[in-house]
Amino acid sequence: MCVENTPPPSGRLTRRGVLAGAAALAGTSAVLAQAAPAASAAQASSRGTSGRGGDLVVEGGTLLDPLTGEVTEDAVVIITGGVVRTAGARNRLKTRVPSGVPVLRAHGQWILPGLVDAHIHLNTAAEARDAVLKGATSARSGSTNFYQDIAVRELARQAPERAPRLRAAGIFVTPDLGDTILADPDLAPLARLRDGVRSPEALRRVVEVNLARGADTVKTRVNERAGLPEQDPLVQVYDHEQLSAIVAAARRGGKGVLCHSYSEKGCHDAVTAGIRSLEHGAFVGERTLREMRRRGTYFTPTLTAIGGLAESPDPVLAERGRTYLPVLKRAVLAAHELGVPLAAGTDSSGGTVDPIGREVELMHAAGLSALDAIRTATTGAAKLLGFDATAGRLARGFAGDVLVVDGDPLADLGVLSRPARVVRAGFPVPVPAA
Repeated sequence: MCVENTPPPSGRLTRRGVLAGAAALAGTSAVLAQAAPAASAAQASSRGTSGRGGDLVVEGGTLLDPLTGEVTEDAVVIITGGVVRTAGARNRLKTRVPSGVPVLRAHGQWILPGLVDAHIHLNTAAEARDAVLKGATSARSGSTNFYQDIAVRELARQAPERAPRLRAAGIFVTPDLGDTILADPDLAPLARLRDGVRSPEALRRVVEVNLARGADTVKTRVNERAGLPEQDPLVQVYDHEQLSAIVAAARRGGKGVLCHSYSEKGCHDAVTAGIRSLEHGAFVGERTLREMRRRGTYFTPTLTAIGGLAESPDPVLAERGRTYLPVLKRAVLAAHELGVPLAAGTDSSGGTVDPIGREVELMHAAGLSALDAIRTATTGAAKLLGFDATAGRLARGFAGDVLVVDGDPLADLGVLSRPARVVRAGFPVPVPAA
């Protein structure tokens, strides 16, 4: 049995209801309280407009540019309307520091661009704010159950200090949708499929509904989950043909695909099907890594999540974490040495947001230099998300997203997990006392 191949309903007709419902689920109804303003906000966002950012001067600290590795002492960063107007050494500034603008003094501290978490699950406004507080001022969703990430993305555009700039993935394209079948009425016909979401028609349908709801990217899987003891992460759930159908449907909408993966065969099938980024990928082999380099496919290993399994009280998960993490670290180093682009992602979910700085530390522990590890959460991840002209640097025209840390991150990456101050679009975000 398959789903009738009919075009998805117009997003214009349904976006109002979807945003209002998702906003309520995400706890953002205070911002998107009225359906009509929500629709207007979404339409404005689709044209590239959003709420104006703040004006701020960050001065006195040591500025690190992840792109070049350049370190600038006694730096000044001038942010106007949420955008960097200029950044550099105080004695070389060609722009006058504006009077009457709030000043954040960073003497004795280091200044970096806000970090990018390329794989995170944000289901509530509280989680979104927590991600910002922990240094992730930009992010990519790894999917949500009921389109909460789309509402979080709109929250970020209207109140940037409350959420990271976000690429939303909508719902997971997976064989068993479970309760996610209730995310949209147009998914209801899939409930009668005997084998789940596996046919080309069913796969296309889920992708089309996601895109109609405004998803920026598509998330799918090739293997079972590592975080469930009853599942075997090396078991493949979609084959090359099915993955190709998902990629083709996403491409028709101008979107890329991120793919949950573990086994080497699964990784290879996903990469050759044309995915944009490989997630987890513990057992990815050299053959597949070389194909990733050739295609420009990104690797988002989510070392934080895999390492976290080792701390599980469940003995199956704990053993899985202890076994997988060293294998994954070797894969990360092999990918880096081959020239495969890497992106940092925590895979945070379940109400707990891990600091993206911890993922940078684990990249370094896998064998990357400190600067290269920082790049996986700045310029590298920003390029994957299509934010490479917006995030990942503090230079003219880039977003006024700033991380101020108590120490030299090139000497101690641990400071990235404990930001002293966070600035999002020119708005200082208060960091709670430890």
